[in-house]
Amino acid sequence: MITHAGNIGIIAGGGQFPLLFVEAARKAGRTVMVVAHKGETAPEVADAADEVCWVKLGQLGKVIKFFKSNKVSEAVFLGSITKTQIFRDVLPDLKGLSLWNKIDSKQDDSILRAVAGALEQEGIAVRESTLYLEHLLFPQGVLTKARPSSQQIVDIEFGWKNARLIGQLDIGQCVVVRNRTVLAVEAIEGTDATIRRGGLLAKEKAVVVKVRKPGQDFRFDLPATGLATIITLRSVKASVLAVEAGQSLLFDRDEMVREANAAGIVVVGVTEREDGTLQM
Repeated sequence: MITHAGNIGIIAGGGQFPLLFVEAARKAGRTVMVVAHKGETAPEVADAADEVCWVKLGQLGKVIKFFKSNKVSEAVFLGSITKTQIFRDVLPDLKGLSLWNKIDSKQDDSILRAVAGALEQEGIAVRESTLYLEHLLFPQGVLTKARPSSQQIVDIEFGWKNARLIGQLDIGQCVVVRNRTVLAVEAIEGTDATIRRGGLLAKEKAVVVKVRKPGQDFRFDLPATGLATIITLRSVKASVLAVEAGQSLLFDRDEMVREANAAGIVVVGVTEREDGTLQM
């Protein structure tokens, strides 16, 4: 049983994950201090917080000052940030700019690890994003009425290997394949845009595979899927969504499965055995 008490901070991006965490943390007896990002974090998250501080990307000094003034000793990273914002809507303060200039690679993990390191140097421990929300991890097995065909299983296995490779390079977590051909690889644009791009090339029956990066840090950037993912799959007549079980988040499960069943889409949680074979 989790017995932590006192204030906890959230560095919040977009989506419903931050709001779900606020609700769960409060049930666990925590007081919740939210750093909300302008243009990303939903107003409902700010409204639900005990205290809120609105920032732009890069305002690390402002984040630290807010947490320290509210006696925050633990924090979590939750929610998505539109990655293309790093090219158009960043307003770093001196501390943020100093950290940015020290980062050799401007990829996801490098940036987040650097920010987490800066917080921990200030006495603010960064906790796993699944704290209080382990039940949201993607389950193993087929979730839908439709099950993967033998050809789809071949494509899942093929996509899995390629998704692992791009994860090793910290490029992305998702690939779109058909007939053992890679049609799209996720980069800065995100999963939905990748699905649309690959799905259009496939014409129909695309297989989407989403996995964790090797050495995935549960403190941030876990893969996530939900109802919106299925709506995107349906829009390009894709046929399969295969996700690494236990290593990613699943939102709106009931609605997601219902939508997938209506569209005839296979949704399956996959694990990798020690010998490299996949279990579905």
